[in-house]
Amino acid sequence: MNTATRTTAQALRRLSFTFAIDGSHAACLAAGADGGWYAESWRLPAEGPAEPTALPLPGNRSESLHSQLVSLPNGQVLVCRHDGDRHTLLLLSAPTAEHPTIEQELTTLRRPGLRLLAMPGGPRPAGAPVAVALGTDTRPVTTVWLVPADGTAPMEVAELPGLHGGGVWLDHTGRLLALDRVHRGKVRTVLLDLELGQVTPLLEISEQSNDRLALYDPDTRFAMVRSDATGTDRLGWGLLGGREPLRFPETLHVPGVFLRPIALDRQSAPDGRRVVLQVDHGASSALTLWQPELNRLTALPVPPGRLGAVGHWSAAGLRMPYSAPDHPAALATMDVDALVERGQPAQAAAVPLPLQLAPLGRGSDRSVQPGRGTAGPVGWRLDGSAGPGDGGRWHPAQSLQLAGPAGPIEAVVYGGDAWLSSPHLVLALHGGPADAWRLEFDPALQRMAAEGLAVLAPNQRGSTGYGTEHAMAIRGAWGGPDLADVLHLLEGVAGQRAALGLEPPALFGVSYGAFLALLATAHAPPGQVARCAVVAPFLSGARLLAEAAAPVRALTTRLGGGDPIDDRRGPRDVLQLAHRIGTPLLILHGDRDEVVPVSQSRALRHELLRLGRAEGSDFRYVEAAGAGHEVLAEEGAAVLHELLAAFLRTGRPT
Repeated sequence: MNTATRTTAQALRRLSFTFAIDGSHAACLAAGADGGWYAESWRLPAEGPAEPTALPLPGNRSESLHSQLVSLPNGQVLVCRHDGDRHTLLLLSAPTAEHPTIEQELTTLRRPGLRLLAMPGGPRPAGAPVAVALGTDTRPVTTVWLVPADGTAPMEVAELPGLHGGGVWLDHTGRLLALDRVHRGKVRTVLLDLELGQVTPLLEISEQSNDRLALYDPDTRFAMVRSDATGTDRLGWGLLGGREPLRFPETLHVPGVFLRPIALDRQSAPDGRRVVLQVDHGASSALTLWQPELNRLTALPVPPGRLGAVGHWSAAGLRMPYSAPDHPAALATMDVDALVERGQPAQAAAVPLPLQLAPLGRGSDRSVQPGRGTAGPVGWRLDGSAGPGDGGRWHPAQSLQLAGPAGPIEAVVYGGDAWLSSPHLVLALHGGPADAWRLEFDPALQRMAAEGLAVLAPNQRGSTGYGTEHAMAIRGAWGGPDLADVLHLLEGVAGQRAALGLEPPALFGVSYGAFLALLATAHAPPGQVARCAVVAPFLSGARLLAEAAAPVRALTTRLGGGDPIDDRRGPRDVLQLAHRIGTPLLILHGDRDEVVPVSQSRALRHELLRLGRAEGSDFRYVEAAGAGHEVLAEEGAAVLHELLAAFLRTGRPT
């Protein structure tokens, strides 16, 4: 068995999917149980399953988790690796029985930021550009290069004043490219002629609006745009260059729900154009088919989970990345017509459930054995989703609505219907803060479930996916409304478990969630937290501002992380509250964390020692050598997952 086959069979995490523009191939970053990222190239045949091929690097090296990938129509993968302002472009070719992955370095470009866009069309002649590179700096200026794959130097074609992003092709030849330009606080789509190196306005609906091109069909000039010209951010459509104005139908405006155009059906349809939209709200996502001429949305019955926000629609079907708690990320292929014919059963709206009404009996097991070609509803197939490798099954999870102090709180829950009465329960807090738990495969939570732990992973206030009010509730109030939600859940869960004679829940958090977990441990009354495990914690917004790198400081400032909170709980500073943390504690931090400096955890360790806490019995401190902020996703992650799961179950820090 060659290395590529062995690695592919163990792929449990996949991210950063990209499709070749002709739909013949896709690429992604993949990793097994122990981290160690590598590129994958997927062949997407017109008939039959999608087939991944691993591209492991020579010398057992790992690909950077932050590398950009561009899938090329010949199956090769263009990679951009970042090291500060130095960006190295390489070409990866699939290994053979005789040769490992071929890794060809093409060039190096220097800019603070660099992004790649694939050229349109199928395979290109030797020496022709295969991608466009957009380099941005602080002046602000965007430099545009054409990048060939034969090793010749990229050709600079334009230097554009301002910051430009996005990228939608307006033709099939690779000359006309729509870019989103940021100017004077507004975002407008402009047209870049790569042959002339000139930019002209493309979308400017009103003087004050933000207007972006979201999808375009060069053959029919059909366009979908996103604009706030009507007063709220919403989708519209029309024909670019046509006489009719753009339309913003109410059908495409669903408050609190983000609609994302994924792909246009380029096949002939008797009732007009059809566009698949991804519907994101809360922990899960769904698909709907929109027909502009009929102004109609039709829900597609896809399994619960999380879709990847990119896709390609051809005669072979609609292909999109997909993940669920018991299905590691892979590629789904959908027959849209079959899904429409099957129909979507009506579902009642979820009602927030007080903890007093949560089931306490034996829970059901809804898991499905994943694998190659996993079955689903008619018209649905999932290729490349790996099983545990021991003949068992991954642990399923469900989405529940729980009553919170200021409204419902959605949570991803492992442990079946009887999660609340499990012998051991973990309250898991996500990072961010502008993030959320999703109904997708998570190796750390899977390892906890395998250890016999039930997991309650809430999306408290500050989480994304529930509208602006929910997300912005903690702006200028880190450890305010979100801490109130966590303490409310802790009180309810611990009270219910105490009545059953069970131990209180354990707390687990990563990054911002680790900060929140430490605050909750310090503020919760005795008997509400059994133990606490934190990964890459910071101690306060102000302390993070004093030590973090410039991008993190900018994000913290933008979200008001350094603003003090004046209430009865006092300052949200873990060092000032360390004397109140008496439960067993595990602190884990990568010593090369580029987001939250490891000095934050070192300061907490020193304070605990000063307070007389015994390292090895009262708390355990672990620095992962060579690991960055994504310590639970890097090489050696499996050992850390096991360490965390065992500690959260037993409380023994050794």
